[in-house]
Amino acid sequence: MGTVVDAAPAVVAEVTENMLGGKKVTVVFVLGGPGSGKGTQCANIVEHFGFTHLSAGDLLRAEIKSGSENGTMIENMIKEGKIVPSEVTIKLLQEAMIKSENDKFLIDGFPGNEENRAAFENVTKISPAFVLFFDCSEEDMEKRLLGRNQGRVDDNIETIKKRFKTFVDSTLPVIEHYNSKDKVKKIDAAKPIPEVFEDVKAIFAPYSLKAE
Repeated sequence: MGTVVDAAPAVVAEVTENMLGGKKVTVVFVLGGPGSGKGTQCANIVEHFGFTHLSAGDLLRAEIKSGSENGTMIENMIKEGKIVPSEVTIKLLQEAMIKSENDKFLIDGFPGNEENRAAFENVTKISPAFVLFFDCSEEDMEKRLLGRNQGRVDDNIETIKKRFKTFVDSTLPVIEHYNSKDKVKKIDAAKPIPEVFEDVKAIFAPYSLKAE
C-alpha cells in the first residue's frame, strides 16, 4: 500500500504520552469480517486523507520474509498452528509507526480479540481515535468472497464460515468494548463500493488533506 506523507499535523492529537518516543499519533483501528471490503476502503483513505495503512498480517509476513530471528520464530509458530503473541505483533506495529514520517495510521485487522486490544493499549499507551467498523452480513460476505477470482485458497464456503465465526466470537467483543466508549463508526459495507466510500469520506472529513 502506498503512503501519502502529510506534513500538516493531524486535526485530532489523541496521544500525549506513549511508547513511540513521545511521537504524537492518531490511530484508527479498521475492523470488519472477511469480504467486508475494508482493504479497498483503506486504499481510498490513504489516497484521500493521507493516512498510512498498517496491516498486522502484512507486517508479520514481511518479518518472516526478512529472515530475521524474530521472523523465524513467527514462521515456526504459524506452522505449528499457534497464535502469534500480541506483543510480537504490537512491537512490529510500534516500529512501523516510529519509522514512518507520518502521524496518522490505519491499523487494519488488529486488534482481532480482546487480549490484542488490552495488550496494545497497555504496551503502546495509545487509545484509538475511533474504530472504523465495516458491517456486513455473513450472506453478503459469502457472495463477495465466492465471487472473487483471486484464486485464494481460503475462499471456499467452509473456510468462509469458520473465518466469519472467528470474527463474531473474537473481534465483535472488541467492537462492543469501543462502542461502549462511543468510539465506533459503523459503515454499512453491503452497499456498492462508491457508496461505502461516500460514508467513509463523511467520517474522515476532519482529517482532509485538501478540498475534495
